[in-house]
Amino acid sequence: MQTAPDLLAGDFATLPDLIRAHAAAQPGKTAVADDAGSIAYGAFDARIDRIAATLQHCGVRRGQAVAIVAAPTVDYAAVFVAALRIGALAAPIAPSATSEAIAGMIADCEAPVVFLDAAAEAALADQAIAAACVALDPATFEAWLLPAGATPAPAMIAPADGFNIIYSSGTTGKPRGIVQSHAMRWQHLSRNAAAGFESAVTMIATPLHSNTTLVSFLPTLGWGGTAMLMAKFDARRYLELAAEHRATHAMLVPVQYQRIMALPDFDSFDLSAFRFKTSTSAPFAAVLKADILARWPGLLVEYYGMTEGGGSCALNASANPDKLQTVGQPMPGHDIRLIDDDGQEVAQGQMGEVVGRSPAMMTGYYGREGATREAEWHDADGNRFIRHGDIGRFDEDGFLTLLDRKKDLIISGGFNIYPVDLEAVLSRHPAVADCTVVGMPSQAWGETPVGFYVPRPGATEEPEAIRAWTNVQLGKTQRIAELHAIDELPRSAIGKVLKRELRDWLLGTVA
Repeated sequence: MQTAPDLLAGDFATLPDLIRAHAAAQPGKTAVADDAGSIAYGAFDARIDRIAATLQHCGVRRGQAVAIVAAPTVDYAAVFVAALRIGALAAPIAPSATSEAIAGMIADCEAPVVFLDAAAEAALADQAIAAACVALDPATFEAWLLPAGATPAPAMIAPADGFNIIYSSGTTGKPRGIVQSHAMRWQHLSRNAAAGFESAVTMIATPLHSNTTLVSFLPTLGWGGTAMLMAKFDARRYLELAAEHRATHAMLVPVQYQRIMALPDFDSFDLSAFRFKTSTSAPFAAVLKADILARWPGLLVEYYGMTEGGGSCALNASANPDKLQTVGQPMPGHDIRLIDDDGQEVAQGQMGEVVGRSPAMMTGYYGREGATREAEWHDADGNRFIRHGDIGRFDEDGFLTLLDRKKDLIISGGFNIYPVDLEAVLSRHPAVADCTVVGMPSQAWGETPVGFYVPRPGATEEPEAIRAWTNVQLGKTQRIAELHAIDELPRSAIGKVLKRELRDWLLGTVA
């Protein structure tokens, strides 16, 4: 059996094989910890085997998806890796989505089995789920498993095989599952050779259905570090755990950094063990980066990219304090270009739509070839790029500044929110004749959804009552923060709602 260093030095290895190598070399080292306890690599590998064997016993085949709807726990992590060990795809799904959306995602990935915690079971009680449902509460889950010592039949895994399916918004009723391969995840593992994950104690304070989390969680396990899972983020509890366990690595979205840095007694916590802090997923204010650099030990790196892959940028904020307004430079092996509305590359210094190419790119959207083609751009040599949907500009040093989003995606607290989903619900209210939703700046969330609607003639309902009615039908991360009644939505000559005018009007009103 090859050692973990041998595997990591090679051309390709799977995460399950790396965990097995760590189990052989350091069986007593803590692999994963949650609110209830922890598990060492030796026991973790054996539990992965037992779950994998049970999945095969239940008929789960290579290439099928295994869905998980739950808060992060040790067993969640074990189920995720067990699916990979038998050649299946892990399909983590956001518990915060509506029950209809969750059921839709389970159906979309065609999972024969879905793992649910108690909260997810209750939320899906009114939904018809074709997949076999397995409860993740300790007693029920233990009864489902084959006896201790069970091992799965070996599965040969190729780099092009599917690793996971990520539903990036976790909220839309018409989900797009992003298929990522083992080759793509190997890039995430192998490119972190200098990040020190082999001795890491990594704080995981974002959900495991998010790609933001996985790009930190997976290298921690792949290199033999320790992953500390938080079921729910709380700024003070985060600092308490980090100080207690001498945490070394962190991946947080900007709003989490904001809440942590705002604690009056932040400076009283011993964070001296931190070596590597990262952020991604949402706009990261330069002033916040500067505050972290001044008061929180360790390197600060911001990543810019997308779940679909494309190209990624990295900003080493510690080394580039004069570039905090940017998202950094393209990472090694990543090709990022800017194009105009006609698909032609723009000159240096001009703004354009961001497209990217790298070794870490999605296979495509699960079962949606048309949507996959729409997300692609090809250069003159036929190379495939992924459209990021952002508008940006490179400065003279090759640092990318993001100016706006071509798409209307709202990023709130690190979660993607699609206005069309919210508009579809709001438009069903009998008092609403026309409506739209825009993203507005929010000190608490980075951005937050704000709705505008045109009342139907004779309607008497107050905006607050309509907002409450709408939010009941939306996921927790989707809810509309404000709703304004207006006489008419501003539109272009071709009927497109001019959302920028609405944003500017509201910003002017607040000012």
